[in-house]
Amino acid sequence: MSSPITIRLGARARQRIAAEGVRAADVAIVPAAAGGPKGLILHGLDCWMFGGWLQAAPRQRKLVGASIGAWRMAMSAFDDPLAAHRRLARLYVGQRYPARVTPAYVSQAVRALLDELLDGRAAEPVGHAEHHVSVLTTRGAGPLARTDGRRWREVAGFLRAAAGNALARRHLAGSMERVVFHNRRDDASWLRQPFDAFRGHFVGLDEANLRDALLASGAIPLLLEAVSGIAGAPAGAYWDGGLIDYHLHLPYQREPGLVLYPHFSDYLVPGWLDKAMPWRRARAGAGNPALDNVILVSPSAEFVATLPNGKLPDRRDFQFYGQNHAARNRDWTRAIAESERLAEAFARWCEQPDLARAAAF
Repeated sequence: MSSPITIRLGARARQRIAAEGVRAADVAIVPAAAGGPKGLILHGLDCWMFGGWLQAAPRQRKLVGASIGAWRMAMSAFDDPLAAHRRLARLYVGQRYPARVTPAYVSQAVRALLDELLDGRAAEPVGHAEHHVSVLTTRGAGPLARTDGRRWREVAGFLRAAAGNALARRHLAGSMERVVFHNRRDDASWLRQPFDAFRGHFVGLDEANLRDALLASGAIPLLLEAVSGIAGAPAGAYWDGGLIDYHLHLPYQREPGLVLYPHFSDYLVPGWLDKAMPWRRARAGAGNPALDNVILVSPSAEFVATLPNGKLPDRRDFQFYGQNHAARNRDWTRAIAESERLAEAFARWCEQPDLARAAAF
């Protein structure tokens, strides 16, 4: 019988599991990718991990995410993470937009969604003593620092950024900077030492800036407005964190513990603009130790084939279903229910890890 999950292991993770098994106490980092509705398929794993398995082995952990990944990690640091994740699934699925919308309309709708999602309790995820949330955002630089909210300037700036990125990812750093909003108990030191071409800024999360940081982290250019005036952050225009950190190819090797990465794909793409460039996918090896301590668990192709339309939920569904909101709601809700199978399969593997079933990166 085919498995609903695919597991990939870095070399150091494989050695540790071979010697000691899979222990929740060893998990030090949980990353969460950008990807919009694709993140819904990880609901079952999120609930299993944060609703019981990791809670049974309390320790300080870094929860780092971009876009919907940042939203998922913020929910994971609520006092009642199960209720928070269920609230996220319900509200995300329940989004409804008219046939024609403006970026201002979508931004206002998402802002209202976040208010309901945080439920007046932002103090919980920003102040969690053990689960330290980091929200990744992108700040405009160069031409993207001077758009003044004008659409033509944004279009021109992003076209220039895409052209530079096509030549080499390092050129994207001329248009974008990484801004990390982090739990104030954790200074995000593992990200402060440079590891790529992007300039980094670090801002403490608090009740005053959590919503805007989460809004910025999911602000898809041209579909939502850039976010500005974020409390405690450098002035500027902020967009989706996935522009730089789509699948969060970060320096995980700096952490001696394990990295447990539930992901909707079995590979990592560094930035959103790299999606169509398979040669940009992260590779393990001597020149790239970042994946050495990573456990990547993702839906298998056989599992995905059983979902509505034979695929993961994605942003194109808003156009595919159009104004048939009930059909989209039905199919996304079914995909979320099916995600329980991923959690059950991974829980069984953790109890008796079969390393022969785990591929390398």
